Amino acid sequence: MPFTLGQRWISDTESELGLGTVVALDARMITLLFPATGENRLYARNDSPITRVMFNPGDTITSHEGWQLQVEEVKEDNGLLTYIGTRTDTQESGVAMREVLLDSKLTFSKPQDRLFAGQIDRMDRFALRFRARKYLSEQYRLPFAGLRGMRASLIPHQLHIAYEVGQRHAPRVLLADEVGLGKTIEAGMIIHQQLLAGRAERVLIVVPETLQHQWLVEMMRRFNLYFSLFDDSRYAEAKLDSSNPFETEQLVICSLDFVRRNKQRLEELSDAQWDLLVVDEAHHLAWSEDARAVNTRLSNSWRNTPPVCCC
Repeated sequence: MPFTLGQRWISDTESELGLGTVVALDARMITLLFPATGENRLYARNDSPITRVMFNPGDTITSHEGWQLQVEEVKEDNGLLTYIGTRTDTQESGVAMREVLLDSKLTFSKPQDRLFAGQIDRMDRFALRFRARKYLSEQYRLPFAGLRGMRASLIPHQLHIAYEVGQRHAPRVLLADEVGLGKTIEAGMIIHQQLLAGRAERVLIVVPETLQHQWLVEMMRRFNLYFSLFDDSRYAEAKLDSSNPFETEQLVICSLDFVRRNKQRLEELSDAQWDLLVVDEAHHLAWSEDARAVNTRLSNSWRNTPPVCCC
């Protein structure tokens, strides 16, 4: 359809902008002004994601002044539409409303509204979305779903361990490989798969203080998982917004010393209802009579957190 200054169009991808008006055009590009938001958009004349707004007899349209018109006839002159009908407020008949005077806040958000307005997507775009959804569904059904998205070259035993553990509903495992064989990667793969499978939403990683940033970077770089690092300053900031700061984030990394230094902090961490707990350098943990109360509190609370992965 040829473009003409003053025509009304609507964006297929940004329908919240309302009706747009053609305010400039050349051989290759057109410019639409969306008065409802005061924004301009530049589109290519060919293959642009916009739809011509055209109403039919029987439709009720609204002017920019707020009154409504029951459309009885539509006339076109040099590419511009004029709607003729009866005003619903005064019952005056034969009233003409040029399309440039249409209410710019009109949107077609509901499927039936878009259908009746002729705002229909192209078939090739539907086919592309359909194929993408189909391939995504096939990926989720693969036996190694959740284990293929990481950015690392795997050693065969890592894939085997992560796959076996990831298939369990409530994995309790001790990863005891030799130093340098990738226990952190294995733990990350298990976390990643549990999250993608919907078996876990809230994950707590407890590590030595010197390894906090290493875990933070590895989870982000290897698995695109953005954990929140809780230290004294982050804890104090979160405390302003919630009675339990550990409930403000779903993925948390903290050090064991950070928790043990404060009894209230320990209580809050234990009450935060974690789905998955990972403890790094677990072989350094040992029973101590002096820390008996802390150890008892932690073990009693985390006993109710079925998936526990220690490395």
